[in-house]
Amino acid sequence: MNLGIIVKKEKNYTSRDVVNKLGKILKTKKIGHTGTLDPMAEGVLICLVGKYTKLASLITTEDKEYIANIKLGIETDTLDITGKIIEEENPRLLEVSEIMETLANFKGDYLQTIPLFSAKHIGGKRLYEYARNNEPVALPQNWVKIKEIEFLSYQENQISFRAVVSKGTYIRSLVKDICAKLEVKGCMASLVRTRQGKFTIENASTLAEIENNNYKVLKIDDLLDLTILNISDDLRKKVINGNVITLEAEGFVLFKDNATEIALYYFEEGIGHLKILF
Repeated sequence: MNLGIIVKKEKNYTSRDVVNKLGKILKTKKIGHTGTLDPMAEGVLICLVGKYTKLASLITTEDKEYIANIKLGIETDTLDITGKIIEEENPRLLEVSEIMETLANFKGDYLQTIPLFSAKHIGGKRLYEYARNNEPVALPQNWVKIKEIEFLSYQENQISFRAVVSKGTYIRSLVKDICAKLEVKGCMASLVRTRQGKFTIENASTLAEIENNNYKVLKIDDLLDLTILNISDDLRKKVINGNVITLEAEGFVLFKDNATEIALYYFEEGIGHLKILF
């Protein structure tokens, strides 16, 4: 069983919870996802089954789109509404123009601090383990790219915005930095991943829908932009053995024998130097 599924993750599930439940529904242990969502977050979680799990590193590089809400007046240790409150204030009334200007200033590359309550590995442990054990640790930083950022609303001490971001961007940290620029306390109140790459929340299925067999099966040509070629006899042995091959092709090429997927290669300047699948 080799396939992909766009799952609509619900709140209060970890991404691992989703993978475990999906594995039970599909009766397989060979399954993974392509980008962690916090338990409080919801939205698009692309899951891969069987040999398609090898595609995870390719799909995680795709841009992600989010709708986020900021709760003003509260600062927490986790940077979101689920954490322990560190400070509270009655936030000042903001002008929509200053919110829009502040958001616009984040467009482009910026150096972001990875949150303490995250799964990032440092010194052989995940950051959240340091937090739980009250151990000091220097938080790493990472260059990320905010490709689009759009103001949506401001009412009742909440700011809503949409953002399209690069791999590795933490929206909680972005919220913290936005609040710092606005000189107000705040934390992330909700988060929805509306898109990853070309896959949108409108095409995602809940676990309940999947359990009722109401979901779309994604094959490799749905997941990647590629060329499909029927394998010739003279290439078969080379392809199966993962040899470097020469072909007039660019990008991903899927070799098939009629309906059977044989191998996926990546070609640069006509040279297929990387066998990825099968």
